[in-house]
Amino acid sequence: MSTKGELRFIGIVEKAGEEAIIRVYPEFCAGLKGISDFSHLIVLYWIHLRDKEEERRTLLVFPKRHAWNVETGVFASRSPSRPNPIGLCVVELLKVEDCVLTVKELDALENSPIVDVKPYIPRADAIPNARVPEWTQRGPKT
Repeated sequence: MSTKGELRFIGIVEKAGEEAIIRVYPEFCAGLKGISDFSHLIVLYWIHLRDKEEERRTLLVFPKRHAWNVETGVFASRSPSRPNPIGLCVVELLKVEDCVLTVKELDALENSPIVDVKPYIPRADAIPNARVPEWTQRGPKT
């Protein structure tokens, strides 16, 4: 089994904030066909400011922005410090123009490379009775 793969960024966050702008590179623009039929998307992005060897070795974290200070494994948290700095965010799609997506609630920073965009499908992506630790019940969405 190979331990390395190839990752191709498909775009970049041009503007962060309440209404964020994602520019999909021209060679991937055809992949947006039909995306405007969805109200929400899942955006996977590269946490480029944490792409450092020290951050990639992080395995235990204290999740910030939560009411409790509980040490947990990086895979049991949404910490940006992780072996592969990939972020995930569910966003509301506001507008599609050519290769540009305008979205709401994106937690990526400006210049974050986009790894992938997927449609949010409630029957597949929402688990109403999912079990989570109590510390996740307070704090930000991610």
